[in-house]
Amino acid sequence: MTDNGDHEQQDTKNTPSVLHNGIRVLRAFSVDEPALGVTEIARRVELHKSTASRILGQLEQMDLVVRDPESGRFRLGLGLIGLAGPLLANLDVRRISYPALERLTERTGETSALVVWSGHESVSVEQVPSPKQVKHTTPIGTRYSTSASASVQVFLSELPEGRTRELLEHGLLRHSHHDEPTIRAYLDRLADVRTDGVAINAGETNVEEVGISSPVRDHRGQVVAALLLSAPSFRVSYELRTQLAETVRVTATEVSERLGAGKSDIGG
Repeated sequence: MTDNGDHEQQDTKNTPSVLHNGIRVLRAFSVDEPALGVTEIARRVELHKSTASRILGQLEQMDLVVRDPESGRFRLGLGLIGLAGPLLANLDVRRISYPALERLTERTGETSALVVWSGHESVSVEQVPSPKQVKHTTPIGTRYSTSASASVQVFLSELPEGRTRELLEHGLLRHSHHDEPTIRAYLDRLADVRTDGVAINAGETNVEEVGISSPVRDHRGQVVAALLLSAPSFRVSYELRTQLAETVRVTATEVSERLGAGKSDIGG
């Protein structure tokens, strides 16, 4: 009995899963051969024709492949772009932003970073540290989840008020807004951030640090990331803070334009 059980377990391990077979079918297509028939696909992935046909039917329902009604051949569908879109956007914005981060650090002498939004917090995905001995740096992957954080303000300023209230009320953000007047004041602050195109955290989360952030928009005008400048508080006077805020905003605008954002999308 034990031997039979072992053989059955081994057979299960060697049998590709439905997901695995679906991926193999998608990989059968290539730039040189973008359109394939069921028989060709079945042969390439070593599946029975009926199995390949069933998988293609499921992929077609999800728009991952499309079938030409005349030839009956399949091509990859636009649904794949939807799956890869968030990854491609992040890769693209990192690649395009890095030279801008270098320029921002060179212009200001302070640490610059690129952050993206996870749905309830901002996450650092790139950084160019300040060349100065005393500086503020954080590891890639650092998460900011305090409502006063400059980058968090940027992303929240783009959300409907109802969603921001939900994040505050459910404790998904660390904050000190516990009644309607303080929540209203914070929402008004976010409205100003959206209008000005820049957010400032002047020692509210850390008395030793000033954070300045501005949104990066794509060709649809949507915020896909934010630039974040971090500097020791003792180096940043009120006058300099204003200058730095404008530099960050201008740099974020440059990145947005490279991503295809129009003047009317950027604002600020």
